[in-house]
Amino acid sequence: MTHWLVLPIVLPAMLAAMLVLAARYHLVIQRVVSVAGTVALLGLAVGLFWQASDGTISLYQLGNWPAPFGIVLVADRLSTLMVLITCVLAPLVLLYAIGSGWDSRGRHFHPLFQFQLMGILGAFLTGDAFNLFVFFEVLLIASYGLMIHSGGQKRLRAGTQYVLYNLLGSTLFLFALGTLYAETGTLNMADLAVRISNLDAGNSAGIRVAAVLLLMVFAVKAAILPLHFWLPASYAEAPAPVAALFAIMTKVGAYCIIRMYTLVFPPDLELTQGLFDVWLMPAALLTLMLGMLGVLGAKRVDRMVAFSVIGSMGMLLASVAVFTQAGISAALYYAIHSTFAAAALFLLVDVIRARRGAASVSFADAPPMQGGALVAGLFFVAAIAMTGLPPLSGFVGKLLILDAARSSDLMWWVWGAILVGSLIAVVGFSRAGSVVFWKAHQARDQDIAPETPEPEPSTALAMVSIGGLLAVLIALTVAAGPVTRVLSATSAQLFNPAPYIDVVLTTPGKKIKSDYDAANQPKETGATGQGAAESHDSKAGDDAHGSTVKDN
Repeated sequence: MTHWLVLPIVLPAMLAAMLVLAARYHLVIQRVVSVAGTVALLGLAVGLFWQASDGTISLYQLGNWPAPFGIVLVADRLSTLMVLITCVLAPLVLLYAIGSGWDSRGRHFHPLFQFQLMGILGAFLTGDAFNLFVFFEVLLIASYGLMIHSGGQKRLRAGTQYVLYNLLGSTLFLFALGTLYAETGTLNMADLAVRISNLDAGNSAGIRVAAVLLLMVFAVKAAILPLHFWLPASYAEAPAPVAALFAIMTKVGAYCIIRMYTLVFPPDLELTQGLFDVWLMPAALLTLMLGMLGVLGAKRVDRMVAFSVIGSMGMLLASVAVFTQAGISAALYYAIHSTFAAAALFLLVDVIRARRGAASVSFADAPPMQGGALVAGLFFVAAIAMTGLPPLSGFVGKLLILDAARSSDLMWWVWGAILVGSLIAVVGFSRAGSVVFWKAHQARDQDIAPETPEPEPSTALAMVSIGGLLAVLIALTVAAGPVTRVLSATSAQLFNPAPYIDVVLTTPGKKIKSDYDAANQPKETGATGQGAAESHDSKAGDDAHGSTVKDN
């Protein structure tokens, strides 16, 4: 099973190359291969998630080079959860792209889609900070190609803005990595955790700078205020299936914050005290309010949904900023919910655009659309989920976040922002539903003309994919109890990083120490340093390329 760990990265990379080289002019073949590939990825993701569900941490050493010298992939509860979310989302989005014809409106949609999956899955599985940067760049390149798919002046302008902001983030990432390497001599995450725990708090200004820079980088990816400006236009102007896939992209930023600041910069680390309660929490609450005010003030449905993504990220990161096991668990539940709710809404916006004629997605009068009852029903369910009204998973997620926030000194600020923001979102989505579905009138001659060529009305396959996304939300609601238990175990594993460090820095059958002087090993550093300093044998190993350790 160990070799399965590299397949979620290798498979889409190979499929993308094959589609470009062998099926460039054969759309049907591209569709068949791409769908088969995403279904295979889903099977792999289920297998990896099942393996990690009992606490097993799996390691894959590329080229059989042990950490910290070689590249490693690590699968624990958190990484396999994020891989599973991505691999459930991908085939549903791909089916919509095929059913609505979006994949035929430009070149190389399917190869770029596979490269995008490669970057996302690689970011979740890598155990090395530099390779996290590499996968970020794969994401940037593929997502830009997908974003300007089918062309258009506004789409190109939004894509350029998207690239510029993310290049800024990449530059900051390089600065942070350079600072970390200069201070520690390594970029392996587990090795960084050990070395940073050994540093003298009075002589480590570089580590503090690196920690702040990394938080800014991940804030760009997660669209946290004031680094959110790229998102509204980028997501609103992107092709619908691309915007739906991008629903997982902001979660990459949230994942990186959770991973780096539980493993490399843990909560009890003196060097980085204040990053969350002083900086991240206020930024998250302001992001939440800004996003919900954007929902209320938007004049188009697509921008309204884009702003709701910003608001949901603010809510998610407010839970992360509490930085307790309950807070991280609630944040992960809300991350699952908001990913599928946002994806469903972006696809529904495309259906509205295709069927509403000249009014398109603006809040303007228009005649009733074809199949309006079905579309209205689906929009109603998705809007309930996104705004957090009962009984769907958004309501459960908000309750979990409110409960987790009781341990925070800023509890009343968190509660106030979430409750007021939710009310604003309800008003904004109610206005959109009322104008688009309930107040349909005969279009006048002065109605707004479409700004870009629109796809043909969506087929049954496209509607099935939207239904699939909403079915995931319903299943998440029905299975809220088992899901929260799994996420609580995931959070507990994150706050006990010793087994993770141990399996990464230990090769099966040998005792391996990180290449730092034995005299500098920590004497008593708590859970973070202890597992690597002991450097004992792992409990089980599959072969020379990897190992597994069960977290008890």
